[in-house]
Amino acid sequence: MNQPVARRALLALAAGALLPPAVAQAPAAPLRLALIEGLSGPFANAGEAVFRNLQWAVERVNARGGVALPGGRRPLALVRFDSKGQAEEALALLRSAIDQRIGFVLQGNSSAVAAALIDALNKHNERDPARRAILLNYSAVDPSLTNERCSPWHFRFDAHADMRLAALVEVLRSDREVRRLYLINQDYSFGQHVARQARAMIAAARPDIEIVGDELHPLGRVKDFLPYATKIRASGAQAVLTGNWGNDLTQLVRAARDLGESLKFYTFYGNALGAPAAIGEAGVGRVLAVAEWHPNVSGAASQAFYAEFRRRFPDPRDDYVHARMHLMIEMLAAAIERAGSAEPLAVAQALSGLSHDGAALGGVHRGTMRAADHQLQQSLVVSVMDRAGRPGVAHDVEGSGFGFRTVRTFSADEVAQPHACRMTWPG
Repeated sequence: MNQPVARRALLALAAGALLPPAVAQAPAAPLRLALIEGLSGPFANAGEAVFRNLQWAVERVNARGGVALPGGRRPLALVRFDSKGQAEEALALLRSAIDQRIGFVLQGNSSAVAAALIDALNKHNERDPARRAILLNYSAVDPSLTNERCSPWHFRFDAHADMRLAALVEVLRSDREVRRLYLINQDYSFGQHVARQARAMIAAARPDIEIVGDELHPLGRVKDFLPYATKIRASGAQAVLTGNWGNDLTQLVRAARDLGESLKFYTFYGNALGAPAAIGEAGVGRVLAVAEWHPNVSGAASQAFYAEFRRRFPDPRDDYVHARMHLMIEMLAAAIERAGSAEPLAVAQALSGLSHDGAALGGVHRGTMRAADHQLQQSLVVSVMDRAGRPGVAHDVEGSGFGFRTVRTFSADEVAQPHACRMTWPG
């Protein structure tokens, strides 16, 4: 090599060595996930609980390097969009997320909002296949979403209402103290379905139970539940079955407590978001909830998982862990890796039928995304409120002094329900 050429080569090497790392090798762009949820308004507490769980789930994936793709590992990034719990606002935010080229949308708190998003995605993905997106649903449990409204673009990770009811009613079957039952639910698609299906399931399991009231109330707009609690007392009910969630549940149980009623509550969501503290001592042995997991599920892996969550969120007010949401993020990451691509159609096809053992969660929760309707098949646990420190109640909820102990665990097969989905994939 002659001297001028050698000198130029040395100068080029020196210039490269002086380049800052960010210029020499740009970090991989994150795979963005759009959380469209009510983060303000009457159900803001439920929305923020969702955000904490999903943020931690994303952090756990990123801590091991992110998602492996042929071009290298990429981190996940959670982007907040506040729908205020309104369907029209959620639809506008969906358009914004798609305009930002975000292909993965996360939503759950409201089946009405989920239904609107599914319809919008069906139309958008057909019209604009270059900018497709899929919806990952962690809480909207109206069964129609994986039946007549089923879609290749929608995946539900929560047990739907009939699955949850199947577990609750099976426990109610053996509760011979209850002979008079009151139904109260929110007046929208989910609450209306719970009321109808609860009647049918109870009639089949316990025909001796009398339904002494069946009430629907406005969603998120009732400020005082005392009139409803008064009607429940006047009915002579011994128990209430409700799908209420968020403040609508907390205020209901608080009103019953203020009247001094010693009712049993068979609930979908009575194990957190203020409900245990609201009902207090009167709920011991009387408030039941159904979920995929709770902090007092026995086993070292379960306890380690919960301990890690509490280290991340030490404030008792932040104490609401959804194992299914963590499984959802793990299954999304697995589907992206299985597809070898972050393109939404490829990911949807990889996620359809995918089974996951929850190994990254210590096996705390696992499931199979049923290909026929995109409903996650998973086990459920019915638990009952008790004082913290009693056998089976190592942990309380939200610093209330009350926790939940397991009454019965149901396998995925025991709570599986038939479906009427006729899914059509593009192309």
